[in-house]
Amino acid sequence: MLNKFCKMPLYEVTQTMARVAMGVEKAELVIRNAKLVNVCTAEIQEGIDVAIAEGRIALVGDAAHCIGENTKVIDATGQYIAPGFMDAHIHVESSMISVGEYARAVVPHGTTGIFMDPHEICNVCGPEGVKAMIDDAKRAPLKAMSNVPSCVPAVAGFEDTGSHIGPDEVRKMMTWDGIMGLGEMMSFPNVLWAEPNIHGELAETLKADQVITGHYSVPDTGMGLNAYIASGVRCCHESTRAEDVLEKMRHGMYALMRYGSAWHDMPVIIKAVLDNHIDDRFACLISDDTHPDTLINDGHLDHIVRCAIKEGLDPIKAIQYVTINPATCFRMDHEMGSIAPGKCADIVFFDDLNNIRITRTIIDGDVVAENGRMTVEIGKPSFPAHIYDTMHVGHPITADSFKISAPAGKDVVKTRVIEIIPNRVGNYERIMELKAKNGYLEADPKQNLLKMAVFERHHETGTKGVGFLKGFGFKKGAMAQTVAHDAHNLLVAGTNDEDMALAANTLIECGGGLCAVADGKVLALVPLPIAGLMNDLPVEEMADLVSKLSDAWKEMGCVINSPYMTMALIPLACLPELRLTNRGLVDCRTFQFVDLFVE
Repeated sequence: MLNKFCKMPLYEVTQTMARVAMGVEKAELVIRNAKLVNVCTAEIQEGIDVAIAEGRIALVGDAAHCIGENTKVIDATGQYIAPGFMDAHIHVESSMISVGEYARAVVPHGTTGIFMDPHEICNVCGPEGVKAMIDDAKRAPLKAMSNVPSCVPAVAGFEDTGSHIGPDEVRKMMTWDGIMGLGEMMSFPNVLWAEPNIHGELAETLKADQVITGHYSVPDTGMGLNAYIASGVRCCHESTRAEDVLEKMRHGMYALMRYGSAWHDMPVIIKAVLDNHIDDRFACLISDDTHPDTLINDGHLDHIVRCAIKEGLDPIKAIQYVTINPATCFRMDHEMGSIAPGKCADIVFFDDLNNIRITRTIIDGDVVAENGRMTVEIGKPSFPAHIYDTMHVGHPITADSFKISAPAGKDVVKTRVIEIIPNRVGNYERIMELKAKNGYLEADPKQNLLKMAVFERHHETGTKGVGFLKGFGFKKGAMAQTVAHDAHNLLVAGTNDEDMALAANTLIECGGGLCAVADGKVLALVPLPIAGLMNDLPVEEMADLVSKLSDAWKEMGCVINSPYMTMALIPLACLPELRLTNRGLVDCRTFQFVDLFVE
């Protein structure tokens, strides 16, 4: 696959590489006397030099003969060097910041490349939104490689989105600079049952010789998994059991082990590697979704690597999982993922192999971050104006908008309820007996039960779905957010209709975001004017806003980790068991709409 993400293509600089390696021409940069984490052979090599020119590595070994009077020399005595870290699956939008600002947050932590799936903004703004993300990434040194969103909507027929992606759009977008493959194929039932439109997207990706990324979220390792992989899907990040990871790797699929702000699957599923004597070349560590406060307080892939090491993973393996393995997954290992001659000079420095803290990051031979700070300037964002105009609910929202009438003549109603699982993407369908009051069903904080609604916000259709939600712990108030995967309609949940209406209208007025309301007052607001998903504020300011939102949720009674991320998945109709979209309740085991009430 042709690499368009390095400073210079190798075919233009082969003569320079040879001359520098032979000492005929001097290197631009030489790293001296480092302890090299060699991910090609899984060993530590002492006293290694690296000579760099034209953004690429010319020599690994003894580079004394490559040093001239204009060569910059970095003495790495006592330090380890490793290839730059790469995230094989990430939604930048979930960080709530622009791609450029995201780069400023993660590059000092050693992240030099990401394979982003911008299907969040695509669900709101279509291909133009994806193009805006790719363009925004150009103002930063981070190699932001993008996939074409595959499922817009996530599951056709069950929700209303701002746009639509089909085989024609995939074919056109595969020709764009910056595209590396097809985004996560969440519509796995349509893959298994050979639905023509979905398989048309797969075909267009394969014809373009690109990688298909996956989303297989059911505990099926038999014929369904085989059908999914046989259709061309190369990797999957939705494993929640160690046996899922093991079988995916046994079948030649890359298992992307997730540890993000909310989803902590890695400590469970990494047992597939730790408890079995297997070749783990198909294993990767990824974040999927990371919030700004996590980036500021913990880090990015460096944090995930540290967590994996604490779980018992060998440090060199952990580094392989974020370097050569993801590069190989995306068929880019001939260019990235290792410190070897000819490869892009993406290199990180750290002092302790067992507690990796990045001290310097090099991308394409340039030092871009040191001691936790960028050393290069990042330009200002320039998103198109229409990306800031995406709140089109089209009708007033009042307290009456949230009323749920009980069936006629029923005082006690058997009702379907969504119960969350903290730190996991799945949920449970529960059947609860709710008591009607004056003909209506209400939230009940004593039972840890919220009322909720999802309003369509893209085309003024006026559609909405209503239901009940269990597990957040609210004692009072309400919340609303336009980060509501993947259609990103307006999601509202709360203990009373008045606060729910205030929360909804607050976001309509500010162009989208997240807010918490209690007793008729807005406790916290995170404005996200870019498609209702992101803000172009510095990551530190966004982290502060998110921290205040977390404090507000706690004040309202919520104690779970990253509650807004868990809330954001309530409408995602491709995850088991029960979800709520603007069209109603969806049983995501049978992929059928179901009634709120059980006869």
